Amino acid sequence: AFRATGRTVLFPGFFRAYVEGSDDPEAALDDRDQPLPPLSKGEALDCRGVSAAGHETKPPARYTDASLVKLLEAEGIGRPSTYASIIETIQARGYVRKVGQQLVPTFTAFATNNLLERQFERLVDTEFTARMESVLDDIAAGERNAARYLHDFYLGDEGIVKRVDDALEAVDAREISTIRNPRWEPYLVRVGRYGPYVEGPLDGDTKTASLPDDVAPGDLTKADLERYLTEGNMGDVAVAEDPDTGAPVLLKRGPFGPYLQLGEAGEGGGKPKRVSLPPGLSPHDVTAELALELIALPKPLGAHPETGAPVEVGIGRYGPYVKHQRVYASIPKDEFLLEVELPRALELLAKKAQRGGAALKELGEDPDTGEPVEVRSGRYGPYVKRGSLNASLPRDLAPEDVSLEQALDILAAREAAVAASGGRKAGAKASKRKAPSKKAGAKASKGAKGTQKGAKSASRAAAPKRKATPEELARFLDQLDPTDAAVAERTLGVRGHAAMSPAEAGAELGLDAEQAQAANKRALFKLRMLFGKARKAEEAA
Repeated sequence: AFRATGRTVLFPGFFRAYVEGSDDPEAALDDRDQPLPPLSKGEALDCRGVSAAGHETKPPARYTDASLVKLLEAEGIGRPSTYASIIETIQARGYVRKVGQQLVPTFTAFATNNLLERQFERLVDTEFTARMESVLDDIAAGERNAARYLHDFYLGDEGIVKRVDDALEAVDAREISTIRNPRWEPYLVRVGRYGPYVEGPLDGDTKTASLPDDVAPGDLTKADLERYLTEGNMGDVAVAEDPDTGAPVLLKRGPFGPYLQLGEAGEGGGKPKRVSLPPGLSPHDVTAELALELIALPKPLGAHPETGAPVEVGIGRYGPYVKHQRVYASIPKDEFLLEVELPRALELLAKKAQRGGAALKELGEDPDTGEPVEVRSGRYGPYVKRGSLNASLPRDLAPEDVSLEQALDILAAREAAVAASGGRKAGAKASKRKAPSKKAGAKASKGAKGTQKGAKSASRAAAPKRKATPEELARFLDQLDPTDAAVAERTLGVRGHAAMSPAEAGAELGLDAEQAQAANKRALFKLRMLFGKARKAEEAA
């Protein structure tokens, strides 16, 4: 069947005199017309040509926080006071993950949806939820008995308790956790104890292979599943031989993706050298030459023109990086690490330094503690740093003119001021250096006196509760997200790490400065909350 549409203005009305945004109403009216030739019913038409035009229906956009709230409002689910907790809960339970502004559903969400629709269909029906909201409003208004309603809801003939008991007997857990899609045939996805995995035929047998945690069900194709299944079952492959040791370079697959390993475990259970494949590099693309280059990482690119220290390129847990002394800078995702040369590495390191991730000047080590002393640039101006102790530079002292002796005098004055005000000494090892003489640090001593004066004034007021030390906060690190904990243990200077800024911690972990700052903020907030709760419990005991 063929169809043609057109439009002709029969009565222009006020458009004859005025069309908004147009100085010529007549021309605007002509533009509105899409006329068809004069036709009559039953008339035979001549075909002058046929052309095929493809049209592909686009899937609806994924929900965002705003569009999901709009849907909840339209369906009568929840209340404005509960929208935020609903969105937070589906993320916390792993039903969705946030990518930019989009809420991307996970395989866990599909498996959970299977269970709820098959066994608790009435409870997940949007009309039931909307009716329940209305009932709760009636209870709040005193028009319905709350106890009776809750009894029926939980213990009634169609209550939750009976449905759960029935489900325990009837539910096929394997079938519930299976996600099928006609586009994936003959492959299917199951959700297991350790995450989603693909199952399908391979070499005449049924095989399984784990899927990455960040893959979206809606983005998977049959080719993707076939590739994951093949790579997951290919076992260890010797792709090259190390020319120096003769050890094989093995291509292996672990829980975090494919990686290269030099030889097997050494004598006494020694750990062999391993290198992850760079992002975007498929195991099928790994040649012998490429494998040898990757397993040799980190490799030197040359000497830094200012310090003479080597500049290296490597790949860590959080991706490719370039390194100079203790400064790490991530390599952008669209650049291949083996193609990065010294000029580009220096450019990345310079950008990192501009963001405050590197020291302006390294002065040497404190002779008492062995910790490095550095000059850095901060939000409130230049300062010297040793471990977790920071001290601002006097205004008449330029960062480039600071000597190690001057820095140690300034830090000693700052340490004395902190001790006088009742604060803890910075760093795990306190410097034995005495406060500077009048000649060596007049400016720093003046600042110390001002701090002591403020301490005396503050002592007249009620003393606040003692703040937690880094060591006390470290007790609760295991209760945090692993990434947040890794950042926090570096900024606090615990578990064998020297205290550093969030930007420095992010550089070591392959995070950008913004990500590291956010992780540190989350971690410290949670650690202080956990410490406060523990202290209250101890005081109450």
